[in-house]
Amino acid sequence: MTSRARRKDPTVAPSWLGAFLALGLPALASLGLHFWADGRYGIFRDELYYLDCSKHLAAGYVDHPALSIWLLAAWRAVFGESVGAIRVLPALAGAGLVVLTGLLARELGGRLPAQGLAAVAALAAPCYLGITGYYSMNAFDLLFWALAFFLVVRLLKTGRTALWIPFGGVVGLGLENKIGLLTFGAALALPLLATRERRQLLSKELWLGGGLALILFLPYLAWEATHQWATLEFMHNAATRKIAALGVVGFSVGQLLEMHPFNCILALVGLVFLLGGNEGRYRPLGLIWLFAFAIFALQRSKPYYLVGAYPPLLAAGACAVAGVHSRSWRRWLTASVLALLVIGGAVTAPFAIPLLPVDRFIAYQTALGVRQPSAENQEQGVLPQFYADRFGWEELAAGVAAAYTSLPPRIRSATGIVASNYGEAGALNYYGTRLGLPRAATPHNSGYFWGPPRPADPVLAVGISREDLEQSFQSVAEVRRFITSALAMPYERDQIVYLCRGLKRPIEEAWRGAKLFI
Repeated sequence: MTSRARRKDPTVAPSWLGAFLALGLPALASLGLHFWADGRYGIFRDELYYLDCSKHLAAGYVDHPALSIWLLAAWRAVFGESVGAIRVLPALAGAGLVVLTGLLARELGGRLPAQGLAAVAALAAPCYLGITGYYSMNAFDLLFWALAFFLVVRLLKTGRTALWIPFGGVVGLGLENKIGLLTFGAALALPLLATRERRQLLSKELWLGGGLALILFLPYLAWEATHQWATLEFMHNAATRKIAALGVVGFSVGQLLEMHPFNCILALVGLVFLLGGNEGRYRPLGLIWLFAFAIFALQRSKPYYLVGAYPPLLAAGACAVAGVHSRSWRRWLTASVLALLVIGGAVTAPFAIPLLPVDRFIAYQTALGVRQPSAENQEQGVLPQFYADRFGWEELAAGVAAAYTSLPPRIRSATGIVASNYGEAGALNYYGTRLGLPRAATPHNSGYFWGPPRPADPVLAVGISREDLEQSFQSVAEVRRFITSALAMPYERDQIVYLCRGLKRPIEEAWRGAKLFI
């Protein structure tokens, strides 16, 4: 291939400088933002739970599969469990997502300007910044979706059916991380049946890839089968009692908030590009997004469940913008869209990761007149739940420790601790070791399978109403009342610690009655 041909072929590796400017700079910006913000507001509720999960290794958990937890356990064993340490991996996943979005643009035929525009679009999406700003399976889920899309694009582009095998590996590992990737599989199956790509169904590599995905997913399925399919109960309870009913319109509006309005416009351009451009070669990518949207919108899902399906749309939109035929228009349009994404992303970034001190964030939120809606049926405080759930945990542990140490030594040594939810239990276990607290138990989600508090009588209870406790104990006495943080969620703000004695029924029976999968 001649040097001139190399310059014209966008799939040929560009210069190191060009690749760095287009993909490396946005990825480094993503990492820089995360490292700047890490720990500013404290540890997140779910991170406390995942740390607890990493100390109870299993093939599955009530609300998620096991891959991210085993990864956290290995990482924690080497680097510790400080907030900064555990957030390195999701930050790297965020940078990887930025790069993969740019590479998707390259595979779709985009040159360096398109690749850079796509990477910046991924960087500017508030949901991507937010999700990769703390440890959870969701950060890696985004990466698995993007990897799966990348392999599908390569397959559509080259016709190499052997790519179904690594695709199966990516999907299998992705399912071991989060079962939401099943939606990707369902949304992919429909375009395969509805387009000329149905010929892929005759490929033995497709079925080998499917078999590989199933083998990788089997440990989690086995765990579910031996735990009464706990995740199905969790999903039903979450849909009917926890997740706010948005409807299709509310779910659609949620996409604007999650992805940013400018990104949604770019994604819409990309959707049209995928459905109608390149003689329909990449139409399955657009159909995957449409089918995934329909599946999630009709399932009463949270708006962010769909965000993994956007990278190919952003990449295609960037290709359309940077591929305008008129050179003068192309440069002007690309620069304008890039500027809009950077400015728009800068405006929304403080709502995604804690870039501002909390008092300045509250003032910023008030000045913009923004009140972020909750995706759950909970009373909101002065901060969005996403931030409020980072406050009050250390104060909670200190308050329970004060109640615990106030007990006479003879009673204290025989007293267990139980909390109402995994955030409270996780906080007590995270901060409680140095405060001399025994392991806190909770019947919430996977905590239920870890068993009741030991000892179980007497027990200190936090976050549980007196009425509920009196159903299981003969004596329930208030020991301490305190406020965790004015910035915490309202239901976590005012806490009462009770000393409960005299079990009315066996602890195993009381524990079964307290089970909470939601």
